[in-house]
Amino acid sequence: MRMIAAAILLTAFIAGPAFAQDHVQRYREEIDKSPADIANEQRAQRAYQRAINSVPDQKPTDPWGIARSDNAPPAAAKTHAKPAAKTAAPKQAKPASAAAN
Repeated sequence: MRMIAAAILLTAFIAGPAFAQDHVQRYREEIDKSPADIANEQRAQRAYQRAINSVPDQKPTDPWGIARSDNAPPAAAKTHAKPAAKTAAPKQAKPASAAAN
């Protein structure tokens, strides 16, 4: 009997705080917004747009610019030259004494 009472008491201590919560927002559950909340969101959106518009336009950057020299052609424009064909050297004549053997 004491074991059952202890189990019920332990369950009540664990489950009590969970039942004490009024409302927990569920996934995709819409919450009604007050007019003050709507006005605050609009004000924040206008402040964000002003901040974005005040940033000056920047020129595009080249992260590999320091790795390349300025006068080198782009990699796509490089031409790959074929290696020169090997020229055959004229064969040397054998000495006369070697031909006789």
